[in-house]
Amino acid sequence: MKKVYLFLSLALALLTQGMVYAQGVLTFEKDLHDFGNVTEGVQAVYEFKFKNTGNQPLIISHVQASCGCTTPEWPKEAILPGKSGVVKAGYNSAGRPGAFNKTLTVTSNGNPDTRSLFIKGTVIQKSAAPAPAGASVAEAANSPKIDFASTTYDFGKLEKGQKATAKFSIKNTGKSDLTVSGLQTACNCVGFKMSPSVVKPGQSAKLELTYSPQVLQDRIETVTLLSNDITGTTPTLTLKAKVVESLAKQSSVKVNKASVPFK
Repeated sequence: MKKVYLFLSLALALLTQGMVYAQGVLTFEKDLHDFGNVTEGVQAVYEFKFKNTGNQPLIISHVQASCGCTTPEWPKEAILPGKSGVVKAGYNSAGRPGAFNKTLTVTSNGNPDTRSLFIKGTVIQKSAAPAPAGASVAEAANSPKIDFASTTYDFGKLEKGQKATAKFSIKNTGKSDLTVSGLQTACNCVGFKMSPSVVKPGQSAKLELTYSPQVLQDRIETVTLLSNDITGTTPTLTLKAKVVESLAKQSSVKVNKASVPFK
């Protein structure tokens, strides 16, 4: 009987040890990002990259920001061992001049079960934002200036990897020709085309942004345009989408005994 008890105790110890070591491990490339100076009104966005370095699937159950001015996004699907993902932190600088330090608490089934991420920076009042280095007051006064009819486009549901196009109207309200040389995004998943490529003062152009999302979750992409507008403002656009694996996998409801798909 003693041998049986000894065997059971040993088996339980080994099982417990196995359960302890069989866990997902959430490993971030960095846990602090400094935005530096942010012009008031800009949505500052950063993606914290991570990898599951454990030996079990890892699920992030929640990401809690320390204030309502910070909007977190995270993958809702399980992250398999060896796979990577991002936790996205967006800081709304509108009406918040001055320095900021914010915390995001990531809760998962990994080891440890909570991790902290940090963002910081300084919001510069829009009216006090200086012209770019090397630009005189006279040059800034004679600069082209980008003005948008709208700055946000919501795609609704998109398949992962699907290419979709958002159209914006740009007007040059400055005093010289406007050109857009490129754009910046945190995801590197947005392309652009503008027609005409040179916008005369007082004239308008059509800007097309081609978006191809790669992450399964609700996405908010901040797109910063690179142009010869040196007035000190930061021209940004926002793209929104709910990214799903396949649009073909839709639920259905019965309407007058007919099966009707809905998104």
